[in-house]
Parts: sequence; structure tokens; C-alpha cells
Amino acid sequence: MEMNIKMEDKIQQFKQMVNESNNIVFFGGAGVSTESGIPDFRSKDGLYHQKYDYPPEEILSHTFFINHTEAFYKFYKDKMNSLKYEPNITHIKLAELEKKGKLKAVVTQNIDGLHQKAGSKNVYELHGSVLRNYCMKCHKFYDAEYVFTSKGIPKCTCGGIIKPDVVLYEEGLDEETLENAILAILNADLMIVAGTSLTVQPASSLLNYYKGNKLVLINRDITPYDNRANLVIHESLGNVFENI
Repeated sequence: MEMNIKMEDKIQQFKQMVNESNNIVFFGGAGVSTESGIPDFRSKDGLYHQKYDYPPEEILSHTFFINHTEAFYKFYKDKMNSLKYEPNITHIKLAELEKKGKLKAVVTQNIDGLHQKAGSKNVYELHGSVLRNYCMKCHKFYDAEYVFTSKGIPKCTCGGIIKPDVVLYEEGLDEETLENAILAILNADLMIVAGTSLTVQPASSLLNYYKGNKLVLINRDITPYDNRANLVIHESLGNVFENI
């Protein structure tokens, strides 16, 4: 019982922080989308623990995409299609906070586009998005529907191979997206970090740009940054955000 009271106190404290803040930045990882049914990578039933001919880290690399495009797309279409998923309470509440003018930016490591589906406008996607796809030859744009329903390797009308606008292993992050995310974090009065193990660089180092004294970490498991946070809530995101 004591545990429950403590959790309620923490959620109450979090609510108060949100109410008192007008420049909130939300930084999220895979855990934000798992409650929509999208599998994460590193949990025990995540993608890294499933059996494929190659490990997912290898499949989702630039080299593999170039050298084994067909095998890449087989995995990608099977595992990365987020079109069939809907935003959950966390996505929805964040979009509401942005509408009220309190939340200034969502910085996400996810590529599923669920923040935009929920209505968020200012979203910095560090690892790109499955919703954007381009021909490698003529740079013509293609939507996710086209890619996921194509047979074999998706091709452009010009004959070029289409590549998802997703940051693969060995590829650098988009500089402009990174700069915008850093700027948002520098200006934040409240920073909420949620659903991420904070073990992936350079994304996790972005926390170092936060200069305020309202850093909230919401994650089921312990992270390397817990001791630096002003408030740590080990709870499912949905349980926390439904109270906002």
C-alpha cells in the first residue's frame, strides 16, 4: 500500500510540474509506442531477440541495405510497418499539451509517426520516419503506404530504388533535426524523458543540454541518468499520462 501512495505522490508532483511549466520538451524512446502495440528492440520479446537469418542490427545497417536490399525490405515491411497502429494516451496527451501552448517540442527516437497521428506538430524525429521515403536516383517522394504495399524492392517510376527516410546504423543523424532538438532542450523549463533506456548515443547525450531543474524520468526500468533527475517515476507511461 505504501508503494501505491508513494507512486501517487510522484504522479501528483509531476502534474504540478506540468501545470507550472510553459516551455516543456518531451524526449521519448521506444517505450512511448509499446503501449500502442509496437514492439521495441531491446526488451526480452523485442526485435533483437527474434530469429532472423541476420541480426536486426545488421539488417538495419546502411551496408546491408545497399548489399542485400531485398532481404532488408523483407524484414522492414514485416517489422517496421506502423500504419496499422494507433496513438496511445501518451501521444494524445502530449498533443493536447502542445495545443495549449505548454509543450514546445517532442524529440523522439521513434520512426513510427504516431506523434503526428495524434496531432503533434513540432516533432523532431532523430532517427527519421517510415512515413517519408525517397527515390535514391531522382529523389521523388513516396509515402509509407506505397512502400509497405509494394512487391519486393519498392521502385520509383524512374526505375530507381526507394529508400525510407530512416537513419540506419552507420548513418549520421540529420544535422538540422539535431540542432533544433538541442535548441528546444536548451530553452526548456521542464524536460520529460520517457520510455527510453538512455543507452543509445548520440540521442542520450542530448540530456546534457538541459540546464533547468525540472528533469523528469519516466521509465519502467532504471536508467543511467536516474540519479541526475529531479523526479524519477518507474511506472508505465499510460498510467502516468492519463492523470495529466
